[in-house]
Amino acid sequence: MRLHRLDITAFGPFGATQSVDFDALSAGGLFLLHGPTGAGKTSVLDAVCYALYGSVPGARQSGQGMTLRSDHAAPATRTEVTLDLTVAGRRLEITRQPPWERPKLRGKGMTTDKAQTWLREYDAAAGTWKDLSRSHQEIGEEITRLLGMSREQFCQVVLLPQGDFARFLRADAEARGRLLGRLFDTRRFAEVEKRLAERRRATETRVRDGDAALLADAHRMQQAAGDAMELPELAPGEPGLAEAVLGAAAVARSTAREQLTVARCRLAAAESAQAAADRALDGAREQDRLQRRFAEAQERARALQARADAHHAALARRERARKAEAVAPALELREAAEAEHRAAAAAEARARALLPGEFADAGAAGLAAAARRAAEELGGLASARRAELRLADLVAERADLDRQERADDDVLAEAEHWLAEWEDTRADLQARIESAQEAAARAEQLAVQREPARKRLGAARERDRLTTQTEQAAERAREARERALRAKQHWLDLKEQRLDGIAAELAAHLTDGRPCAVCGATEHPAPARKVTGHVDREAEERALAAYQRADEQHAEEERHLGTVREALAAATAEAGDTPTAHIAREAEELEERYARDRAAASVLHAAQERLRQAEHEHERRVAAQREAAVRAASRVGHRERLDSESAALREELARARGDAGSVAARAAQLERRAALLTDAADAVRAAEDTAQRLKDADARLADAAFRAGFDTPQAAADALLDDAAHRELQRRLDAWQHEEAAVRAVLAEADIAAAAARPPADLAGARRAAEAADRRLREAVSARDAAARRCAELDALSARAADAVRRLAPLREEYDRVARMAGLTAGTSADNERRMRLESYVLAARLEQVAAAATVRLLRMSSGRYTLVHSDDRTGRGRSGLGLHVVDAWTGRERDTATLSGGETFFASLALALGLADVVTDEAGGVRLDTLFIDEGFGSLDDQTLDEVLDVLDSLRERDRSVGIVSHVADLRRRIHARLEVVKGRSGSVLRQRDAG
Repeated sequence: MRLHRLDITAFGPFGATQSVDFDALSAGGLFLLHGPTGAGKTSVLDAVCYALYGSVPGARQSGQGMTLRSDHAAPATRTEVTLDLTVAGRRLEITRQPPWERPKLRGKGMTTDKAQTWLREYDAAAGTWKDLSRSHQEIGEEITRLLGMSREQFCQVVLLPQGDFARFLRADAEARGRLLGRLFDTRRFAEVEKRLAERRRATETRVRDGDAALLADAHRMQQAAGDAMELPELAPGEPGLAEAVLGAAAVARSTAREQLTVARCRLAAAESAQAAADRALDGAREQDRLQRRFAEAQERARALQARADAHHAALARRERARKAEAVAPALELREAAEAEHRAAAAAEARARALLPGEFADAGAAGLAAAARRAAEELGGLASARRAELRLADLVAERADLDRQERADDDVLAEAEHWLAEWEDTRADLQARIESAQEAAARAEQLAVQREPARKRLGAARERDRLTTQTEQAAERAREARERALRAKQHWLDLKEQRLDGIAAELAAHLTDGRPCAVCGATEHPAPARKVTGHVDREAEERALAAYQRADEQHAEEERHLGTVREALAAATAEAGDTPTAHIAREAEELEERYARDRAAASVLHAAQERLRQAEHEHERRVAAQREAAVRAASRVGHRERLDSESAALREELARARGDAGSVAARAAQLERRAALLTDAADAVRAAEDTAQRLKDADARLADAAFRAGFDTPQAAADALLDDAAHRELQRRLDAWQHEEAAVRAVLAEADIAAAAARPPADLAGARRAAEAADRRLREAVSARDAAARRCAELDALSARAADAVRRLAPLREEYDRVARMAGLTAGTSADNERRMRLESYVLAARLEQVAAAATVRLLRMSSGRYTLVHSDDRTGRGRSGLGLHVVDAWTGRERDTATLSGGETFFASLALALGLADVVTDEAGGVRLDTLFIDEGFGSLDDQTLDEVLDVLDSLRERDRSVGIVSHVADLRRRIHARLEVVKGRSGSVLRQRDAG
């Protein structure tokens, strides 16, 4: 990975756009990033990390009040970071914009724009940039894939924080493990430990559950076997439980089989006794049945003998009915003729009752002649009927003319009344329209004045609010200035005190045999001693930091005061000096006048619509008045024609209807009279015909009865039977014959005769003996079934227990194996002598690689004196695997890294950081890291060590790397020509670049 260019806008302390040309800075291999405290050196590194990963390094990301946007940026300038780099052979450009709270384009208030990200790639063939993605997730995944490392790894490998590695040298095994675990991502090995522990617990639970189920089956077998089985007093998981349960089950099964054999023998004897008792009971039942059948047959024979006379009478009755059937057709004909004659006579009487008295004795011919005469008179009334209908139409038409005349009179009266008020109505509506139009014109003029009035009122209120804020901001700025002055004075006092006691502070680091940093002497006979109240470097730096914070707070308050004053001036320029209450009253009066005129103008459309409707109604009324006058003139002649025609028709109808109320009434009288005469003539002729047919039927019936052997026709009629009586008589005769044959058949059976000769059967005694045998059989069956169920249940439970034991065997083996593996990886097993966890073991291998890579550079930096080695020794009661020692070639002894001096700790941690960068790079797939940054620590080195360290860093160019050093050390500015200076000011920090040339 090589950085080419970085553009920063409104980021951190940089209010304006700043650019860094890394290609020019990296030409010499080393470049220096320097500037005063708080200027923003670290913010340059934060911008690189933010461009790549969308967030800054973890320690600064979690800071209280952390914000990416610069407080010095103009409100309309958006925060943006653009990084141009080459990674994995691809030239990429990443642009990121964090979420931005900006003023709304319309109205007041703020709005938030979402974060934006762009990824572009340079096409060398076309010489242009092409867009790849605008998705945060896609770009993050692509950068992580190309770099092969996470943000935490990048911050440790590329942005080398020396303070972290100094702490790493002095940390215990647990702290080293946490850092190495983040860098090398050994979570998968920790997950293996966790999975093995979970699997051990799960397997142990399954073994215990299996033993509990086996013991539950054993309790069931004990319940089934009763006293024949004793259970071992063992708990789930204890050894020998399976063997004890299987042995007890075998004894219980043997005892149950013996009990089943005994029950089967008893059942066979009970079945034989029950069969004999059933045979004796069946014989007694059969004898009792035959004897009862014999008694019943004798009883039925006696009943037949008692009904013999009735049977003979029924036979004679059936013979007489058979003879009467020959006379039945003549009887039916006579009854039909008689019924017809009675009906015809009744119809004749009814018809004569409806006729006038003059036709009481008339025959059929006279009645028919009178009917013809009435029909002829009815035909002469057809013309009178048509005249009557025409007269009715004329009367209706005359009434319709009268209704039309009354309606037209009403229309004329209403039109005259409405038209009399028309001029007043039109003048009133026209006045309303003109008034509404004037109000609308005034409302338009007031509407133009409303918005300026509202803006002026808003500006006045903003002026009042900002006036208060200005006073408050001025007071806060004054207080911040006083605090900054007090903090500065306190720092200067402490600095002066420290300079007074600097000799004692330098003497605190003197060691016999080592040269003094001031005079170079190796003997120190009378080193200076610290006095009470001595101010050390840390106290001075705390006071300086407090002063810088107070100064920054003062600058922030001054900037805020300037911003508030500018806003107050803008609001005052718009609102003027007029009091807000006066402006508010003017705006309120303007709104009231505008509302009144708007309300008055709102009736314009309604008034215009009412005028249009009134004019339309005026035209309709005038037209209706003319039409009514025309219709009245045309009705005069029509009414005279109707009256003349009606008088002629009335004279014609008076002659035609005679004494009837109307022609229709006269026609109805004639129609009814003709119909009655015709019906009466037909009824007389029908009565005469039916009387003759009845006389002929009487003669034929008398002849048929005589030939059938009856004295009179009535005797033959009495002998006849209907279908139901005939069927009932035949049923009684058939039943008699069937019963007589059945009785004879029963009495003729040999078994019944033999049973009748024997004594009565003892059915009750045989039934009692059979019940006792059946009870003994059921008891034997129950005993046999209980024994069989016991055997089957014990066999099933024993088989299930044996199967459970077989299934638990591999589970127990798996549990033993998993438990050993889990203990080994967790460092709790006796086989793990060093009590080293699996993750620690992997990290120890990585630490060994890091120590080897760091030693190569540490030897050069320490002139061949120090070597870093990895140690597996345990520390106290803790676990081993992550120890780190330094070997001193001057003494040949190995000692802890915590014993190194400040300068030695710096170059040892630097060597460790560079070695870690090499190992992590190789771990990430060999991605080349051509640009590195080293943050602080060079001030603790003497000139010779500093030269050696710089030589080591300069040697990194052998791998085509460029190294950026972040430091305050002034001597580095002389030694390193390529520099990037961060200059801070009240309007924000700026970058000044000086290239190697």
